[in-house]
Amino acid sequence: MKDLNSYWTERLSGKRILITGGTTGIGREITLLLTSLGASCLICGRHQEQIDETISAADLGGSSGSCKGIVADLAKGEDIGSLFEEVDQQLGGLDVLINNAALGYGGVMEGGYDDWAYIIQTNLIAYLACSREAAKRMENGHIINIGSMSADVREEGSSVYVATKAGIQGFSEAFRKEINPKNIKVTLIEPGAVDTDMQLASAEDKLEQIENKQMLPTEDIAMAVAFCLVQDERCDIVSMQIRPHLQLI
Repeated sequence: MKDLNSYWTERLSGKRILITGGTTGIGREITLLLTSLGASCLICGRHQEQIDETISAADLGGSSGSCKGIVADLAKGEDIGSLFEEVDQQLGGLDVLINNAALGYGGVMEGGYDDWAYIIQTNLIAYLACSREAAKRMENGHIINIGSMSADVREEGSSVYVATKAGIQGFSEAFRKEINPKNIKVTLIEPGAVDTDMQLASAEDKLEQIENKQMLPTEDIAMAVAFCLVQDERCDIVSMQIRPHLQLI
């Protein structure tokens, strides 16, 4: 039987990992966990102060890995280009991409064309573009797409958001067939309710929901990501759905 503590570090130490939306919520927690296990992480977000705070938190954690960051708005093609120039300069290649950056939104009866276009560019098209750029740089790589159980639940009043998450689900399934022959894995992780900025409840209400098993803390999703990444090359975790025990969906 393997020493699992040593095994996780052995599998992740030195891995060159890009985490989009790595400054808040799920992405931030993934960053902190993977750097603590020895990974070299590059994160992006839209606000420099959040990047600086995440890097500082990773350093304070006494991690054996490293964390660097760049401001990027992934709704813009030029920012995606700049992000991957930074990948080349800072990481010198790429082993793992975690597509995580996303924005919440309601239904199509809200806002207008420009609003929907920005959400779709951020939540879906950026996943496609980053996956393409990552795959061009990978050998025996791994792409993890953070989706949502909303792709299947399809809640009323969230049609724009659901469209993007359903798109990620379909993209992940089809892209896996394109890229697996090149020794690149694709994993889709679809959480239920998680304590992030997308949840509009107060911090106190969210904590109560976590205690009542109706919401997950972000570290639960980070652990799932790490679990997928440490599997042997022969083993693909194709998809994973994670919901709070009492979120009955």
